[in-house]
Amino acid sequence: MNDEPKTGSTTYDLEQIMDMIPHRNPFLMIDRVIDVIPDVRAVGIKTLTGDEPYFKGHFPGHSIMPGVLIIEAMAQTSAVLVIASMGKQPGSVVYFMSIEKARFRKPAFPDDRLCLHIDKQQRRGKIWKFKGEARVDDNLVAEAVFSAMIVEPK
Repeated sequence: MNDEPKTGSTTYDLEQIMDMIPHRNPFLMIDRVIDVIPDVRAVGIKTLTGDEPYFKGHFPGHSIMPGVLIIEAMAQTSAVLVIASMGKQPGSVVYFMSIEKARFRKPAFPDDRLCLHIDKQQRRGKIWKFKGEARVDDNLVAEAVFSAMIVEPK
């Protein structure tokens, strides 16, 4: 799968992502976000290295990225899409509300490049709904429909 940005779209590097969302290592699950078209779609990229902390215990001798972390990588990509669409909301964060129709099709291994294709399905006020697909090359690894809400932390 081609992970180069499409004409007319925006790309965010790691530094820009960290300016947009509060996640930090070891829980920052995306390296860059490409093909961002505000209020429409984005593609997150995560290059999996053998040094990822979860590979040591999931599973020794047969390391795979936990499915729940693939879903988290989708959510982080969607949070970048939200901020790219609305502008930075000082003090606000994007929280999961629901995960539906999550399916895990194939494992993601060290040295894979995970491409997280996120499409906005709906937006009502502070609530957003997305469809996400995680791919390695042209292979579907995981998919889910999920929603999130922009909140002011306490």
